[in-house]
Amino acid sequence: MQLNYQIHGSGEPLIIMHGLFGTLENWGSQIKVLSEHFQVIAVDMRNHGRSPHSDEMNYDLMAADIVELMQQLQLDNAHILGHSMGGKAAMQLALSYPEKVRKLIIVDISPVHYSPHHDDVFRGLYAIDTGSIKSRGEADKQLAQQVPELSVRAFLLKNLYRDEQKQFAWRMNLDTLHQQYANISQPPIGSPYSGETLFIKGAESDYILPDHREMILGLFPLATYKMIQGAGHWPHAEKPAIFGKIVLNFLAG
Repeated sequence: MQLNYQIHGSGEPLIIMHGLFGTLENWGSQIKVLSEHFQVIAVDMRNHGRSPHSDEMNYDLMAADIVELMQQLQLDNAHILGHSMGGKAAMQLALSYPEKVRKLIIVDISPVHYSPHHDDVFRGLYAIDTGSIKSRGEADKQLAQQVPELSVRAFLLKNLYRDEQKQFAWRMNLDTLHQQYANISQPPIGSPYSGETLFIKGAESDYILPDHREMILGLFPLATYKMIQGAGHWPHAEKPAIFGKIVLNFLAG
C-alpha cells in the first residue's frame, strides 16, 4: 500500500494522518505553519484521497501503511500527529511500532470503541447520484436531506471530483468505508507506549470524555492533555492559531 503523500519544509519529520472521509488537503493551514519548523509529511490514508483503494480497513493495516511509507522515505522514526480515525491509527502505530514514534499527538479521539454515529452521513453520501449530477450544488442539495450542517457537507463534498469522462465520482472508497465501519469504530490495542504523548480536545466535542481517562493513561502513561475552547471535533480547522501553537510548544518542549 503506497500511500499518496506530500512533503513540505525541512527538519525533524512530522507525519500527519487525517480522519474518516478526510484527505491530506484538510490540513493545508497547519501544514503551512508546521513546515516552517519541521519536515511535514501529510498522507492520504488508505481508501481516502489519492491513496490506493483496498477491501480491507483496520488499524493494524493503517499503522503498517505508515511504517511502509517511512521505509520508503528512509525514516527511522518521526513525530506523529493524527486526528480522529487518523488519531486511532497513530495510536496503533505507537503501540505496535514504538521505535518509529518520537512524539505522539492525538487530536480529539480516545482509544475506545465508539457506537456507530455516521449512519446519516453514509445515507446522505449514497443518496448522491454521482452519475447524473451536474454540479456540486446539486450534490449539496441531495446531501442536505441527511446532513443539515453546512460545514460538514462542505467537508464531505471535498471528496467529489470529475473523472476522465467528466462525471462526478468519489475519491474515497465509499463502499469499503461503509462495509468496514465496524473496524474503524474499534479501539487500538497493544502494549503501553511509554513515549511523550499529547491529547488535544475540542471543548465542544464529546469524542474525549472523563470516562476515557483510565483507558488513555493505561495505554499512554505519559499522556498530557490540552483543551481548545470554542472548538469541536476539528480544532485544527476551527482554531488554527491556537492549535498550531499547542503543537509547536509540545514538539519543542
